[in-house]
Amino acid sequence: MNLNYLSKEKINSFIKLALEEDLGEGDHSSLASIGSNVQNKAQLIIKDNGIIAGIELSTYIFHAVDSNLKVDLLIKDGDKVKYGDIGLYVAGNAQSILSAERLVLNCMQRMSGIATFTNHLSEIIKGTNAKLLDTRKTTPNFRMMEKWAVAIGGGHNHRYGLYDMIILKDNHVDYAGGIEKAINQTNAYLKKKNLNLKIEVETRNLEEVKEVLTTGHVDRIMLDNMSPALMKEAVTLINGRFETEASGGINAANIRAAAESGVDYISVGALTHSINSMDISLKAIN
Repeated sequence: MNLNYLSKEKINSFIKLALEEDLGEGDHSSLASIGSNVQNKAQLIIKDNGIIAGIELSTYIFHAVDSNLKVDLLIKDGDKVKYGDIGLYVAGNAQSILSAERLVLNCMQRMSGIATFTNHLSEIIKGTNAKLLDTRKTTPNFRMMEKWAVAIGGGHNHRYGLYDMIILKDNHVDYAGGIEKAINQTNAYLKKKNLNLKIEVETRNLEEVKEVLTTGHVDRIMLDNMSPALMKEAVTLINGRFETEASGGINAANIRAAAESGVDYISVGALTHSINSMDISLKAIN
């Protein structure tokens, strides 16, 4: 999978802003109570079962706070973990360990929750041809980490933002004056701007699917809030001319039926907006 949105520069930029938000002018709790030269060690304790994510990110965070911290990883991103597992040891300046603690945990807890739920849904559709996609329903300024967690959990990233793929949703279609106008105007815009972007169109019923098929010049048809039976009918109608994507109201109870309709992709906003964070803690070793 192409995770081209990830780079050391972007990760470090995120960490810099996150640490500024948390530390401000200084971690006064640690600065006040612990000597500046005190050395110590801590362990990351897993208190849940699931898929771990954010382990690699944790090393960036610890070293951004203090490049002299020594981090020993016992697991890697994507590993299955269980209650009581130790994820890593970190050793070095005690003030530094505590200053990094909350950001490490906040990131890992949420990322691991996303990876775990993604893995769960991926297992449900195993054996079908459907690929599980995330969406843009992400936490502002944390999208990079949430999409990274989806990939770690075995899912696939949809477009990263509004700039790297065109999706003509119901509002676009309605504002443009219909599907045909929306598609034609979009293709004219891409040609004028010399842009090479894939086009996906959301459809709400079979009549709209037929209109897309008549108009053409798209790459993927989204089947929005359709029943599995209607999706299957739409897939048959499309007959491989364009990629297909099921979307809207997909959950653990109905995702298998959606996958068995024959769609190529299934997008699930709940992968990033409705997850339970994994319980993880960082505890001092005396």
